[in-house]
Amino acid sequence: MSDLVERARAYATRAHKRIEHRRKYSNQPYEVHLEAVAKLVASVSDDAETIAAAWLHDTVEDTPATLGDIEAQFGAAVAELVEELTDVSKPGDGNRALRKDIDRQHLAQASARAKTVKLADLIDNCSDITRHDPRFARIYLAEMGALLEVLKEGDPSLLQRAQRLHSRSMEELGLGAQPPLLEARWVGEPNPLTAVADPHFRRTFRELFTARDIAEGLLSFDADASCAEVKETLVHRRRDVASIRIKGTVQGYVSLSDLGEAACADCFRHFAPDQVVTGGSSFVDVIHVLTRHDYCFVTALGQVAGVIRRDDINKPMVRMWLFGIITIVEMGLVRLIQERFPADGWQALVSTGRLDKARAIQAERQRRNQYCELIDCLQLSDKGQILMGDAQMLKQLGFDSKAAAKRVVKELESLRNHLAHAQDIVTHDWAQIARLTRRVEEAGRD
Repeated sequence: MSDLVERARAYATRAHKRIEHRRKYSNQPYEVHLEAVAKLVASVSDDAETIAAAWLHDTVEDTPATLGDIEAQFGAAVAELVEELTDVSKPGDGNRALRKDIDRQHLAQASARAKTVKLADLIDNCSDITRHDPRFARIYLAEMGALLEVLKEGDPSLLQRAQRLHSRSMEELGLGAQPPLLEARWVGEPNPLTAVADPHFRRTFRELFTARDIAEGLLSFDADASCAEVKETLVHRRRDVASIRIKGTVQGYVSLSDLGEAACADCFRHFAPDQVVTGGSSFVDVIHVLTRHDYCFVTALGQVAGVIRRDDINKPMVRMWLFGIITIVEMGLVRLIQERFPADGWQALVSTGRLDKARAIQAERQRRNQYCELIDCLQLSDKGQILMGDAQMLKQLGFDSKAAAKRVVKELESLRNHLAHAQDIVTHDWAQIARLTRRVEEAGRD
């Protein structure tokens, strides 16, 4: 194994382990999938960059790592492959079918090396999904069939293998013809927001808060400006990025770390298509961009004029938005518990110690003439315990196991605690924030 491949393996494994990422159906560590994809690629190619990209192909989409991180660690060629393998659609682009079409068009323009990795990814995922989830497999196979049409420049042997597997899977599920591209609701993970969101959820949490609320204005320079001049200005203004104009029009950007010795024209980067949002875009779209890129650029009057960095997610407006989402989840969970267990019948599912603490809190509030029910005095983890102890509620909220419910409740509680104590949520909770905002988007579609 080359040094590049070994470093990619170690990096990807650590990144996915750090967020406790596991395969949905088998609950195996996620690196099992990464290793399977890398082995398939290695069976048809000895190109170290392609094999490294196979290990890293889900890192940007699923972990806190950005394309900038990948480039810094593994070079521009590997980062370009990972970028070709990373979906470019944003939640605001429409339903699943529309987003998949955008991502398919992106993949159609990818290199043969990237298409080889994608074929290996499809092979491993297809076997897993068809075996464990026949219902979703109908949707996945339709999407896979469409992808295979744009992957013909990939390795011929993997293409044939993927085509055979696709045909066999279709036959096993009794699908004589290509099934329609259906809209799937939160495929892959449970979404409790779907069950607890009220009718005003979409407007409040998708439309009220927008990118322009947290964007910072961009300094702008002509392409022939010297790097030394731009660097001096950025350092003085405590900025790390600026837009670059060519013939009066903003065409790209430079970051402080990119600046060399000559003119900006020699080191500026073009905006990636999935890196730019409008000022009216939701926080959901902004966070989606920032899972892949170091910068999310914001347009005004049709031209890039602002920038959002990950650290901007720590701003009060976003923290308020996130705390509100968690509060709505908790309130909705209380409502479902009360409907399921009238007359406080839920008490049998909570430990005696936790009940005693809740009763003590209730007594103190009543002493202050503050009316509250006992369930209002439980911690979020206690309410999660009730959920995990009742099979009907688990099913109602879309969880297929207690472990899945426990993981989501733990993430929500961790994020809420860090929000409440003014801690850095970007450092501590980025993966949880990304998942929560995806759930907001899916809940908003129902």
